[in-house]
Amino acid sequence: MNPVVHFEMPAENRQRMADFYTNVFGWQAKMFGPEMGNYVTVATAEADEHGRPKMPGAINGGFYEKNAEMPNPAPSIVIAVDDIKASMATASEHGAKVLGEPMDIPGVGSYVSFIDTEGNRVSMLQPNMG
Repeated sequence: MNPVVHFEMPAENRQRMADFYTNVFGWQAKMFGPEMGNYVTVATAEADEHGRPKMPGAINGGFYEKNAEMPNPAPSIVIAVDDIKASMATASEHGAKVLGEPMDIPGVGSYVSFIDTEGNRVSMLQPNMG
């Protein structure tokens, strides 16, 4: 099986969002600059040396800037896959609309979003090993 490894949610104001989730749930936010699309990662559980949660079943997440061009700006999940190109092809064969080509996220892996058969925006990630 391919596990859910990350969640994503849109944010209109990333500082306001970070303050909310830090104060309410104790999450740790890390803000990236324009070179990473002003993405904000959030740690929701204690992590190991690779940044992966130590607690079985726990996942971390991130927030992206809400914008008019983003299809379905709603919470979504990221699914880990072994071979992103093969998974894209399989998803397409089964009715998904893959949104572009995979992008490399330095230190993380190869990432692409798709619209599933129910109209949900979902993403897949082929993690870097190591």
